[in-house]
Amino acid sequence: MQFRFQLLNTEGKPETLAVGFEYCIVTDWARRDSGDSGTATYERSELRLARARQRPKFYPVANNQLTQSERVQVVGPHSTGAAEVLLFKHNHELFVSLVSDHTDRALEIQSSALSKQLCAKPMARYAWRYDDVAPHWDELEMRAWLIKEDGHPELYQEGALSTLLSPLELVKHHFGHDDLPNNTAITCGTVTTVGKIRTAPTFVMELRDPKLERTLRHEYFIEILPLVD
Repeated sequence: MQFRFQLLNTEGKPETLAVGFEYCIVTDWARRDSGDSGTATYERSELRLARARQRPKFYPVANNQLTQSERVQVVGPHSTGAAEVLLFKHNHELFVSLVSDHTDRALEIQSSALSKQLCAKPMARYAWRYDDVAPHWDELEMRAWLIKEDGHPELYQEGALSTLLSPLELVKHHFGHDDLPNNTAITCGTVTTVGKIRTAPTFVMELRDPKLERTLRHEYFIEILPLVD
């Protein structure tokens, strides 16, 4: 699958990346501290069964689930978005974008892997060079909002990337080394949910770089298809 990203570089020169992803890995439970989660809603569905977990955990997702569309279709009313950094390698260089690990929370009771595989993963159309943000990675901030039918935005997620393992740590956890394979994308975990896990017709997410004063942003509309027995 090939996608186009508008590269926002520090030189201000426009550049387009045409990226063909061969593999996509979704990361779960990427929190930096290993203690119990003081915020009970962090990366956890109320529908998820209580069970022992290894952290972090990685799920391969079909590359045809990645999309840059502003509209995604889901089956049934129980899926939700989750804003995450997307790290990917293209032409042997690392880049950063934004993705939603949209997940079916009802199916998650039985299988986390299938609940993630079932849903499309909407991505932003813009990217940064990883080397431009690596020196101040922990200062980056991620937020997400739910837009209800009345158009009112409701803050859904908020947190700094300092709460999550660094992307190269995650790469090393999964691949055994910190060299992400070319044409591979990996999500880097999500930040704290504000209140309960819930859904709305539109999901908006952003990654803000306060040091370089720039933002990656994407929003998408969720069309619910009927769940037919």
